[in-house]
Amino acid sequence: MHALVRDNVGTLLWVVVFAPLAGAIVNGILGPRLKRGTVSLVGVGAPVVAFVASALATWGLAGREAVSTTLFTWIQAGPIRVDLSLWLDPLSAVMILIVTGIGSLIHLYSTGYMHGDPSYSRYFSHLNLFLFAMLLLVLGKSLLLLFVGWEGVGLCSYLLIGFWFDDMAKAVAGKKAFLVNRIGDFGFLLGMFVLVFWMEGSLDVPALRDAVDMGGGHFVPGGTGVMLVTLALFLGATGKSAQIPLHVWLPDAMAGPTPVSALIHAATMVTAGVYMIARLNFLFALAPTTMAIVALTGAATALFAASIGLVQNDIKKVLAYSTVSQLGYMVLGAGVGAFGAGVFHLMTHAFFKACLFLGAGSVIHAMAGCQDIRLMGGLGKRMPWTRATFLVSTLAIAGVPLLSGFFSKDEILYKTLALQPASGPVAGWIGPLCFAMALAAALLTATYMFRLYFLTFSGELRSHHAHPHESPASMTIPLVVLAAGAALAGYVGLPIEHLNFWEHWLHPVFEDGAARFVSTGSHALEYGLMGVSTVVACGGIALAWALWRGPLTHVPAKAAAAAGGFYRLVCDRYRIDELYDAIAIRPFQALARVTHRWLDAFGIDAVLVNGPPRAVGWIGSIVRVAANGDVQAYAAALFVGLAVLLWLVIP
Repeated sequence: MHALVRDNVGTLLWVVVFAPLAGAIVNGILGPRLKRGTVSLVGVGAPVVAFVASALATWGLAGREAVSTTLFTWIQAGPIRVDLSLWLDPLSAVMILIVTGIGSLIHLYSTGYMHGDPSYSRYFSHLNLFLFAMLLLVLGKSLLLLFVGWEGVGLCSYLLIGFWFDDMAKAVAGKKAFLVNRIGDFGFLLGMFVLVFWMEGSLDVPALRDAVDMGGGHFVPGGTGVMLVTLALFLGATGKSAQIPLHVWLPDAMAGPTPVSALIHAATMVTAGVYMIARLNFLFALAPTTMAIVALTGAATALFAASIGLVQNDIKKVLAYSTVSQLGYMVLGAGVGAFGAGVFHLMTHAFFKACLFLGAGSVIHAMAGCQDIRLMGGLGKRMPWTRATFLVSTLAIAGVPLLSGFFSKDEILYKTLALQPASGPVAGWIGPLCFAMALAAALLTATYMFRLYFLTFSGELRSHHAHPHESPASMTIPLVVLAAGAALAGYVGLPIEHLNFWEHWLHPVFEDGAARFVSTGSHALEYGLMGVSTVVACGGIALAWALWRGPLTHVPAKAAAAAGGFYRLVCDRYRIDELYDAIAIRPFQALARVTHRWLDAFGIDAVLVNGPPRAVGWIGSIVRVAANGDVQAYAAALFVGLAVLLWLVIP
């Protein structure tokens, strides 16, 4: 059996990619004519087929470094050749399992959550298409094919965030996500142009890796070209993975249906930037300055978003800023050279964040659409399954020992202090500074997540208009599976050398990038930091209990009043959106109005669009005088013309 699978890994990869595309096409074209049960079967069945094929392909990969399969040559222009090829290695194997596995659970959950929506088939068509684009992104052998998937998830996010487009606020949120990501995408394109036309590199990732391994040319550690390419690519990553300053789209993405939020925030689009940095670890590691910028951006984003999450009252907004913060940890891990740790946190985060979002959806479903946690409370008695799974995932993201988030977050904290670039101008203070910010973010994470938990599930119900009840099995079963993953997924990366399956599995992918960093850590430091992070997590939980459940419940209101303007500033998300509106949006709108009035209306329209028709009309009005239908006048004109012609011709 294994030999058969091993020989057909290439075929399985095409099944992985095209099964969700087939589901999107069927439901997109035939969905309105199909029964709802058939739409559900196609919509859920497609990602399940992709997951089974992913599991078999990963099994067939065992013992090999990578497997490639090519359908045809896509682009051939001089020395530039891009094949439509898929590439399976340990990193892409992990990603397709996460995307299809958690994606399948979210699709199943959607059958219950969206059962009454009139656009049921359109929803599943877009959801399947989103999955197809993400799988193409992670399996693409070339950067150009990766970019096609990159743009695909951007398009699908626009369609899904603005799914209820008759609500203007939701439509605007979809457009905002689309436009902000285009800024990052410009950086990605610029990076590819510089890589190909200046550095004479390849868009084929394995070929690019071989060129970097050979050294020489433009691929010199610390070289200007490498720094420009990696900075441009990192701009793309800040867009997709919602890092400062392009993080503003992600909280507004909550406008879409809650399962969409889970899919975008947990397993797909927001992890694309982290995946791209990890995929090109060998290239980023050549640029110590870029790596320092990556690390500082990740740490700052983790702390910045955590501070905003602490004061949000919308259950989905709290989780949205939590996602931005946790993505900061992943980017931090990649920035300090701990690529495996960054992807490890990506994997554990996929489980507990998907569970949290779907748990929030279960709560919203039970509360008849209410999302304000100040109007909740007491839901634990009425929704025991939702409460239990939500609690497990909250403990995991808080970093409580023996749950998945504890292992992955602690690994990033440890390596932030332990790893240093082997060469380059990067100062030694970056690691300690990033560690301090990440540790502060960990304290805030435990605090705001348990604030959310206590206000939602503990005490008594504060709303008199809702009659909450437990969600149906189609929604609770995915919650149970995801909660189990949130509890157990960390054990594949135990901080014990001979038991750390995760590091061993991903070593072939990250060995080139990791080789450019040296470790100054020790087991004593690692285990000591485990104790520190445990104290921080427990301290955050205790603080949340005291302030929102225990004897100090009067303190938050007094503290908010005392903080005054600063508290309002944090509640308003530091008014970053207003800043962008003032310095970018309104000036561009004014410029657009001016150019429309003077360049478009009086220039292009007057000269090129309206000018030629008016000229033809003027000439026609003159000719119309002579073309009056008088036959005698026509004969006279003919005679005069002939006479003039003869006079000119005959000498």
